[in-house]
Amino acid sequence: MKARTFRRHLKESFKSLRRNGWMTFASVSAVTVTLLLVGVFFVIMMNMNKFANDIENDVEIRAHIELKTSAEDQADLKQKIEKLNLVESVTFSSKESELEHLIQTMGDDWELYEQENPLHDVFIVKTKNPVDTPIVAKEIQKFEFVHSAVYGETKVENLFNILKTSRNVGLVLIIGLLFTAMFLISNTIKITIFARRREIEIMKLVGATNWFIRWPFLFEGIWLGILGAALPIGIVASGYYYAYDFMAARIPGQLITPLQYTPFVYQVSLVLLIMGVLIGGWGSFISVRRFLKV
Repeated sequence: MKARTFRRHLKESFKSLRRNGWMTFASVSAVTVTLLLVGVFFVIMMNMNKFANDIENDVEIRAHIELKTSAEDQADLKQKIEKLNLVESVTFSSKESELEHLIQTMGDDWELYEQENPLHDVFIVKTKNPVDTPIVAKEIQKFEFVHSAVYGETKVENLFNILKTSRNVGLVLIIGLLFTAMFLISNTIKITIFARRREIEIMKLVGATNWFIRWPFLFEGIWLGILGAALPIGIVASGYYYAYDFMAARIPGQLITPLQYTPFVYQVSLVLLIMGVLIGGWGSFISVRRFLKV
């Protein structure tokens, strides 16, 4: 496409936006409402996925060592555990450390056991993939000098099932919302183009090529997408700023934390802008096609 032709198509697209003010407003409003819903839902789902990953990564196996196991046997046992393919790390925790943690958690009544500590030394094992925790626990349980391998079997497996279901449901909802957005925006733009069908037919009859007719409408759809994405980007960015401060101040500890404001908000803004451009351009391209058959 020549530069002069390109400028002409851009100029025509701007003229069309001004000339069809109410239809432009209707199209931009449809894009705005739809992308705002997509943006809010996308932010929620991404943070839920982050929370799920944080919880999964906190799952660990506590391998309790037999009380009379020697230091040499403990070292051999640690090597055996580390050699398992699915294991990421193995950390030793002495029974003194375990009792100290228990006193801090359960109260000073447990200080009575400091004279005769009944607890076991423990190997804290983390797997490369949290889902493999039950498999690794069963393997560790078979090793000599292992009293028990505990990982909260029922709770962990239920947790994995819930997280898996939540992610699948979230993915389906996002895809469904995107298709709904495309349908609504395409129909809105189709109404805009239908009102100008005579213009397209005249251009076609005087010899204009299909692409010569398409380009102004394509650019117009892109502008509609950009204008429609501007407000959702501003609302989502400012809303997440306050939501991030609210969650960061009220969620205790470091186990579960929301996604950092930056660069996450820039990523979401870019996604919404690209979606607006693609949906607007796609809607215009599809809608104008039926009127090119004269």
